[in-house]
Amino acid sequence: MTAPQASLLRLLRDGPRSRVELAADLGFSRPRLSVELDRLMGARLAEDAGPAASRGGRRSGRVRLARGLRFGGVDIGATSLDVAVTNGELEILGHLSEPCDVAAGPAHVLGRAVELFGKLGADRLHGVGIGVPGPVSFRDGTPVVPPIMPGWDRYPVREAVGQELRCPVVLDNDVNIMALGELHAGVAKRVGDFLLIKLGTGIGCGIVVDGRIYRGVSGSAGDIGHIQVEEQGPACACGNTGCLEASFGGAALARQARAIAAASPYLARKEGPLTAEDVADAAAQGDPEAARLVREGGRRVGQVLAGLVSFFDPGMVIVAGGVAGLGHVLLAEIRSTVYRRSLPLATGNLPIVLSELGGTAGVIGAARLITDHVWRAA
Repeated sequence: MTAPQASLLRLLRDGPRSRVELAADLGFSRPRLSVELDRLMGARLAEDAGPAASRGGRRSGRVRLARGLRFGGVDIGATSLDVAVTNGELEILGHLSEPCDVAAGPAHVLGRAVELFGKLGADRLHGVGIGVPGPVSFRDGTPVVPPIMPGWDRYPVREAVGQELRCPVVLDNDVNIMALGELHAGVAKRVGDFLLIKLGTGIGCGIVVDGRIYRGVSGSAGDIGHIQVEEQGPACACGNTGCLEASFGGAALARQARAIAAASPYLARKEGPLTAEDVADAAAQGDPEAARLVREGGRRVGQVLAGLVSFFDPGMVIVAGGVAGLGHVLLAEIRSTVYRRSLPLATGNLPIVLSELGGTAGVIGAARLITDHVWRAA
């Protein structure tokens, strides 16, 4: 694919455009634009979308991505699996979500993802993006020593799924695909530089610089869950102690809930294993012990985030993930800590907000990831 064709497809990913707009955005002459669009239409990647609105004079024709394009997004969490099919503009056409233990191993989890695509009627996909909750070698398409993913180390995810679905596959960390989802369809749609903090079973940070994911030299950029926040803190799955994830990840919050249950009016009445969601419910009902856990966790997250903000100077911070369901009590504590501990110049106009995409950020971002891959200059 040529660079002009790749640029056109990426522009059309945001929706139909007039030929006049496309020519202006890319700096093409009208004859050159017509040549490139004819080639894309011949390849069934683009199609006419009717006339544009009149501006006086002859109306320009509009162009859109071909309506038959289909991409897949897979968001694998520690305890969940989300699979979606999108069109070329990354609008979700079908989405399935179910509980799934990533520790069951790659053959089981990836096999289930393929089955869910079948249930969504995805007979022909043009590409699939996948996110996993651990470090990834983006170049090799494999997880690398992921702490909460036994059996996944160096597993050839890209090749295994690509052979099953007979299409290109790209693998990345789940936080990175969530950040891409926010960039495409969320609160960061018009923000070029931002941080996305995922608070779930694991904790990580997606770093977007000038509209692109920053992965670092080895692909491990943003692994903030293993920054130490307590010198003598609890043991972490990574082998160290006192990590942020061990203090405020989903499993840590469930453990802390069990410890305070006897003193908590709400949690003491709960039957069965306690979860982070139970803490959120208790805090929302005014349970003082649950609210204390949320505030303490928010301070620890804010402590780490304050350092990141002073270092990176982002245009926005987005808080997402299952533990982010603790809501505005958590967000208020994070904001307070960041604004208090970071430099005023970095926080003077810094919005710190909750994700509005909920459980779809990952699958939208995964579809964005694969379109970035297949719509690139050869």
